[in-house]
This record gives sequence, C-alpha cells and structure tokens, in this order.
Amino acid sequence: MSSDKKALTAVLDYGMGNLFSVSKALEVSGHAVTMVSSGAPPEEATHLVLPGVGAFAQGMENLVERGFDRVILDWISSGRPFLGICLGMQLLFDESFEFGHYRGLGVFEGSVVGFDPMKGKVPHMGWNQIEKKREVEILKGLPDQFDAYFVHSFHVVAKKEPDIAGITDYQGKFTSIVASGPVFGVQFHPEKSQSAGLAILESFAKCQKGEK
Repeated sequence: MSSDKKALTAVLDYGMGNLFSVSKALEVSGHAVTMVSSGAPPEEATHLVLPGVGAFAQGMENLVERGFDRVILDWISSGRPFLGICLGMQLLFDESFEFGHYRGLGVFEGSVVGFDPMKGKVPHMGWNQIEKKREVEILKGLPDQFDAYFVHSFHVVAKKEPDIAGITDYQGKFTSIVASGPVFGVQFHPEKSQSAGLAILESFAKCQKGEK
C-alpha cells in the first residue's frame, strides 16, 4: 500500500457495543472507515476489524446470524490484515467457558476462561503493562513494555507459544496480544490506550496482505 493511500478498513457491527470510539480512533490513526452491519465488506476494503464488548455466547450468536463468521474466516484465509479487539479477540479462539461451553471461530488454538474473583477484583479494569513476547507488525516502534487500558472478566489461554505476541500480569501472566501473519488480536482497548493504542492502530493500517 502506498504511503499516500489510506487503508480502507471495514468495522463489523454485530450488535456488541458502541463502535463510535473505535471508528474515531481508526480514523485518527490513518484509516478510512466503513461500517458493515450485514453482508460482506466492500470489495475495495483492505483491512477488517472485529471489536466488541459483552458475552462470548451472544457475540458468536450475533456473528452467525449476520453471516459474519463466514466473512471473517474467508477474509483471514485470503491473507488480508485482520484485527480483533477485546471480545473480538476472544471470538477468534476455539472455545469459551464463559457461563457455559461455547465454540468460537477457531482461528487460534486455545480457550477463553475467567479470572478468579477470589484472587482479585473482577473485571480486570484500568491501565496495566504489556510485555512484548516477540516483534510483530502492529507493535513496531513500541518499547518492550508499554501500558494499555483493559476492561474484561475473561481472558484467553493460547495453546501455541508462537501465537503469543504480548502478555500481561493479572492473577498471573495471561495472553494480551496474539498474532499469526497479518491476523492480530488484542485484549485491551487501543481506542482507550492513548498514544500506544493509536500507534498500534497506525501500524495496523500499514500492514500488507500476507505480511508477517
């Protein structure tokens, strides 16, 4: 993608939270944003974002009802850049044990499990440090440790070490960033994480198809 051409980023609206702040942060970070509430993203779209807050089961149900589960899997198979945020990251995994047992999209191997309210406050809310486990495209230019803003009661347990790009310490170490080629997931909210979050979204805009 040439430096003077903005990424055209499709944001999936599947009824899981207000997407205004995510869209504005993307625009500030060099994205041209189009919202998609049904069907496939426009053909000219170059990047896809799955945000979201709320329960895993409802999120998956809403994706399937809108046909977005197939849209996401087809998009990722095509090698184009994809970013899942908060619930959007969790939905990329095999399964969740949030109030039951539910199947996810299976893009990443692993499970979604809850924090223990006996070991600390739940949800995990506020600023916390992320430690890079490896350098990936969306983390370029950021220090090895940086702070981001979290709001979540559940977290992923990734099975494959190479998928883990960042970890955070709350009731022990948990995976806060995953990456595989041009597919990324972040547990925190980049739109609420000030300069670090905007830097991540800006780097995502520069990601190319099939880029690692």
